[in-house]
Amino acid sequence: MSSTDPSDAAPKAPARKMSNKKLALICSGVFFGMVGLAFASVPLYDAFCRVTGFDGTVSRADAAPTRVVDKTLNIRFDTNVRNLPWTFRSEQVAQKVKIGETGLAFFDVTNNGDAPVTGRAVYNVVPESAGPYFRKLECFCFSDQTIAPGETIKFPMVYFVDPEYAEDFETKNKPEITLSYTFFPADEDAQPQQSAQAPAAPGASTLGGS
Repeated sequence: MSSTDPSDAAPKAPARKMSNKKLALICSGVFFGMVGLAFASVPLYDAFCRVTGFDGTVSRADAAPTRVVDKTLNIRFDTNVRNLPWTFRSEQVAQKVKIGETGLAFFDVTNNGDAPVTGRAVYNVVPESAGPYFRKLECFCFSDQTIAPGETIKFPMVYFVDPEYAEDFETKNKPEITLSYTFFPADEDAQPQQSAQAPAAPGASTLGGS
């Protein structure tokens, strides 16, 4: 019958301590990494959506396409306001444009309150699969707009649907896109503007009427 030598177990204690320290460091790293991602996830997700069109988010373009597809889409406009004393409406219920053709739409915003208010518009499209192909050339979204009490401002929005929309199997048979705008109060730490100045509308004509 053999007995266990206490000296055999002695080296195991430091090894166990080192293992516990390593596990603690890994857990701490995971925790702080998750906290960092929590703070960064919103702006990163927003930036990702704007670049890729994911989740129906519309992206910006520097120039209109040179090709127009002989296929007409019905573009519908939806407007919403959250926690603002504003009236926000589209001057056109819908427009008909060909794929690749430039469209021009106008929106009116009225401040019904008794003090200047700053808001910011965001928007997306339905169906979500149209997000990568609905492109804006000029827009009032994602920037602060300050409107004086009782003031009404007209904003233009210039857009097009990329010709590749007609080639994607997820979108080529979908004849209608709904563009949905929502105005929210601007962040409290944003620098207010004196008054919202709508950019001058380019020399394009409204397509499809109002």
